[in-house]
Amino acid sequence: MKEIKIIKNRSDIGAGTRGSDLGVDAIEIAAINQNNNYFNRFEFDDIETENESIYNKEKNSFAKRIEHVYYQCTRVSNTVEYTIKSNKFPLVISGDHSSALGTISGIKAANPEKRIGVIWIDAHADLHSPYTSPSGNIHGMPLAAAIADDNVDCQINEVTNNTNKYWEELKKIGGDAPKILPQDIIYFGVRDTEEPEEKQIKKYGIKNYMVHEVRYRGLDVCVSEAIQKLSDCDMFYISFDVDSMDCDLISYGTGTPVAKGFDQYEVIQIIKGILVTKKVVCLEVVEVNPLLDQKGNKMAETAFEVLDTITPAIIENIN
Repeated sequence: MKEIKIIKNRSDIGAGTRGSDLGVDAIEIAAINQNNNYFNRFEFDDIETENESIYNKEKNSFAKRIEHVYYQCTRVSNTVEYTIKSNKFPLVISGDHSSALGTISGIKAANPEKRIGVIWIDAHADLHSPYTSPSGNIHGMPLAAAIADDNVDCQINEVTNNTNKYWEELKKIGGDAPKILPQDIIYFGVRDTEEPEEKQIKKYGIKNYMVHEVRYRGLDVCVSEAIQKLSDCDMFYISFDVDSMDCDLISYGTGTPVAKGFDQYEVIQIIKGILVTKKVVCLEVVEVNPLLDQKGNKMAETAFEVLDTITPAIIENIN
């Protein structure tokens, strides 16, 4: 019988603001405060981090701390690969979203011949490369690395050889690039994008179920359609960025909050709807930042509510 294994990745070096490295602990504290023994129920791995690299003098503004993100994503990839090969379900709780590249790479390394569908529940498309990024924060780049498309048609940055070297290495973590096909990405809730990302979404026909569409057409209809669009995929990875939720309704406790998002019940319903396919091999929760939370520990409490509510569905559908 397959069991859940929690992978704790307390890294925030891919983000623009510090504090998402504390997200794992904030979620655990939310559980403790509810007298919930959730984090005692499952085996876990604690991944070593490169968080001290934030003190380095910045050498590259177009892909900040890229060499350290490379090392971190490699660790995540190795841990996810080992977990899957050990017949366990990796439930990854990360700081910033650059980790997703490591997670996807680990899934691919464990299943090199399989086709991975990605359900990306997020306010952001995360399709920038060092060549197009306006911020240089790598948490906006994991999907570009996963599909191995630099989008040089929209280039605005002159990238150094060192950055290019590590960017190419990032794409090769866990095996040859690309890890996923762009048409195998489905967005839920993306509503804060820049022109280079919009061009990629249009170029590849990536479907984005925006909040208003989900509410107008019906959540179950959209989830069923998404599953159908990914019917050629052998397995699914769900990535849940808490900024997919409405910051005014929930909390600003995330690095890049965006208004007019989902509530936690909609996120729960989306994830449960995907889980019933029995194709989900990994789920990741990212970007809780308690330092930015103006409501105490509200974002972590909400993230834990999602996690705790979907876990029985994970257990039911991985066996």
